[in-house]
Amino acid sequence: MSTRSAGVESLSLISLAETSANFVAELAPIPVLSLDGPGVRRLGVLELVSDAGVTWVEAELRAGLLTVRGAPPTGIVQRRAAARHTGGYTATGTAQIDGGLVAMAAEIEDISTDGVLLRVTDRPRLPEGISRTLLHVAMPWGLLTAAVTTVDQRADQLRGTFEWIDPAGAAALHEFCAAR
Repeated sequence: MSTRSAGVESLSLISLAETSANFVAELAPIPVLSLDGPGVRRLGVLELVSDAGVTWVEAELRAGLLTVRGAPPTGIVQRRAAARHTGGYTATGTAQIDGGLVAMAAEIEDISTDGVLLRVTDRPRLPEGISRTLLHVAMPWGLLTAAVTTVDQRADQLRGTFEWIDPAGAAALHEFCAAR
């Protein structure tokens, strides 16, 4: 989980308790661990990821509690047809941009049979305008090789849908996601 504020580097947060609500407006304050001191107050944009999709909301971080502020979002940026697994899986790959190809290393934030959300780990931010990426992901059953078409790209994160997966990897990924 991360929150972004204008003019300030994004802040990675660790949730200390599982939180759920039927609607974003009903989310209780989320206890989080951050590197900020107890008296610091931050306002920013929070990315909320769920089985239904992804949306961004205004949020406030104060005294270890993250609270949704402002009007609730009116839509989901990306709807999900498949349940996702949280990541922690390393990936290497090649990103295709207008100027050619760029090698990259990343960590998968979450994965499903439809696509992935990844965070780049070998540089502060992704190059602009990535159209597709060829990834090699270290999954629990072995190496997953896939081509990913970019759906959304923001700073150090890229969300994409699978354009191609090697057949053995597709079957293993389907079994992995079904076991959830």
